[in-house]
Amino acid sequence: MASESSPKRPLTWLITGCSSGFGLALTRMAQANGHNVLATSRNPARTPELVSEITAKGGEWIRLDQDEPDCGQVIEDLEARGVAIDVLANVAATSMTGPVESFDESEVRRVMETNFFGPYRLMRAAVPHMRKRRSGMVVNFSSGAGMEANLSLGVYGASKAALDDLTKVLHKEMKDFKVRVLLVYLGSFNTPMVGKTEVAAKPLDPDYEGTTTAQYVDVLSTGNFVVNGDHVKATQAIYDVVVGEGVGKGHEDEIMIPLGVDMAARIGQTRERLDHAMEVFGDICNNVDIDGASVGVGQNTFVKKSN
Repeated sequence: MASESSPKRPLTWLITGCSSGFGLALTRMAQANGHNVLATSRNPARTPELVSEITAKGGEWIRLDQDEPDCGQVIEDLEARGVAIDVLANVAATSMTGPVESFDESEVRRVMETNFFGPYRLMRAAVPHMRKRRSGMVVNFSSGAGMEANLSLGVYGASKAALDDLTKVLHKEMKDFKVRVLLVYLGSFNTPMVGKTEVAAKPLDPDYEGTTTAQYVDVLSTGNFVVNGDHVKATQAIYDVVVGEGVGKGHEDEIMIPLGVDMAARIGQTRERLDHAMEVFGDICNNVDIDGASVGVGQNTFVKKSN
C-alpha cells in the first residue's frame, strides 16, 4: 500500500472507538466509499442501533477493550480466518484533567493503558502481518497535548507523547516494508469527548484557587469552551490521506497530518519554544562534544565506529 502503488481495491479497516466521534465518522466514511469495516468498541451492547447500522451495510462489529493485555488476539483471530487487515486506525482514547501532582498512580496507569498500551498492543499484533504482505497502514490518533504541554493535561499529554514517539519510530522502521504509518494531530473538535474529560480524584488544593491551572481544570471538566473543529471534515482529510485522494493525493507517505486551527497554534508554540531554546543555549548545545571528535550530523545520529 505504498504511495507508488496505492491500490484502488476496497480495503479492510479495523477501527477502534467506533461508538462515537472520529471512530464512528471514519467507520461511516469508509463504508460509504465501499470499503470493508471491522468496527470495534469496548461494549457493543451499549450502542445496538450503531451495531445494526454498520452490520446491515456489510460491516462487522467486534468487542475490543484495548485495556485488556490480550486485546491483540482480536487481530490474530481475524488474520487466522483469512481477514487481512489493510488499515488499523487507533482512534479510541480517554482524557483526564488535574495538576500533575494530583494524580494517583492508578489513574495514570488507566490513562496510559487506554491511550498508549492499547494502541501498542494492536500495532504489535497487526504490523507483522502487514510487513510480511509488504502492504498496510497504521493510523494513530494523537492530540496537540502530546506535542506541546497543556495546563492540567499532563497525564493525558504524556500518554499521547509516548504514542507519538512510538508512531514516528514505526513510520521509519516500516519504510523498507512498504507499510505506511500516519500520526494524526488533532485540535479540539465537536465530539462527545469534549464533555468527557475526567477530573483527578484528589480534590484541587486550595493553593490553586484563582490560578490558570484551576481555570483549565474547570473548563475542561465541564466542556464549557468554544470548539471550532468539525470532526467530519477532519475525518474526510484523514480518509483522503489513507486512500491517496483529495488532499491526500501525492502525500501518502507523510508521517503526520495536523488538523484544527488550535492545532496550528500549538505547532507555532512548539516552534517558538524550540527556536528560543537554541537562541539561548545553541552555542553550548554545539560545544559539548569530546575534544577532537568528528561525528557526522544528519538524520541518523548514530555513526558506526570504523575498525
